[in-house]
Amino acid sequence: MRAGPNEAGRLAELVRIIWPEHTLEELTRIITDYMTAKESAVFAETADGQYVGVALCCLRHDYVEGCETSPVGYLEGVCIHEAYRRRGVAQRLVAECEQWAREMGCTEFASDCELTNTASLDFHLAVGFQEENRLICFRKTL
Repeated sequence: MRAGPNEAGRLAELVRIIWPEHTLEELTRIITDYMTAKESAVFAETADGQYVGVALCCLRHDYVEGCETSPVGYLEGVCIHEAYRRRGVAQRLVAECEQWAREMGCTEFASDCELTNTASLDFHLAVGFQEENRLICFRKTL
């Protein structure tokens, strides 16, 4: 189901699974922004009266690795409560994000993960993504 702004605070704890560097207040703000922006959406699944999964998606107009069109639907994050993993929750949430992207006129859907996050890589491949590239980014202070 598509989640609304009144659920942002309750979903922040779940999102903290994938973005632990943020405070709950920051995550609530981030999720609210995704929920209220025209080109993004948040989908959530409940079980036993609690939120057990959440997925955030958006449209990207900049270059997206391996894609040929613009905008591209983009899976920004998906997180599932540990007790509900391997039950199809994430797959259903990604399918909702993909449907939303289709409705927004997209013909491609993309995502990313860190090179060291093998669990995320395995998940992406399992739900139908194909790997396009591997990348190491660099920076230096000037």
